[in-house]
Amino acid sequence: MTTVLICDDRRSVREGLTRVMSAVPGVSRIDCVAHGDELLARFSRQPVDVVLVGTQRAVPTGVEATRRLVSANPQANVIVFGAPDDAGSIAAAIAGGARGYLRWDASRPELVAALAHTLASTSVPAPRQPSDPGVQLTERELQVLRGMSQGKSNGQIGRELYLSEDTVKTHARRLFRKLGVRDRAQAVAHGFRRGLVQ
Repeated sequence: MTTVLICDDRRSVREGLTRVMSAVPGVSRIDCVAHGDELLARFSRQPVDVVLVGTQRAVPTGVEATRRLVSANPQANVIVFGAPDDAGSIAAAIAGGARGYLRWDASRPELVAALAHTLASTSVPAPRQPSDPGVQLTERELQVLRGMSQGKSNGQIGRELYLSEDTVKTHARRLFRKLGVRDRAQAVAHGFRRGLVQ
């Protein structure tokens, strides 16, 4: 069974996420806090399997809470929630130690997949350096990476690019290999660091 801690300073967001998460199979306990200080104190007293942290455009509290929690507790599994077009918060949160991100309007299957992926990756190694530092992504791979940075699913990316979902997955595997990363979160973080996405 999975325990979850939600951190967001907006009561409506905390209540909404609690309702959604309570319907996710395997989630046994959901607690909420409003601020980073409460998050650190609660996690130190009673660690949980997954921490969900809300982010807002141009408001650093969620990103800062993520950074502080992961700095004090490197084992913490943090997923950030935010607007799909808020690339700045996504990049900053991943750079601060978040293991992944989800759009505010993520479906229940997407939530289940994110929880499963995060729990299966409790020890995420640092991204490997590409064997060729000058490696270049194709235009299609860049388009897929940009879609990932906006929090879009493979299906959504495929519809926008007029590609099948399997083709998007093939491009994703190729760009992961070229960048020397394991998953979407690492690819997006690497893309922001290299200026491939903005």
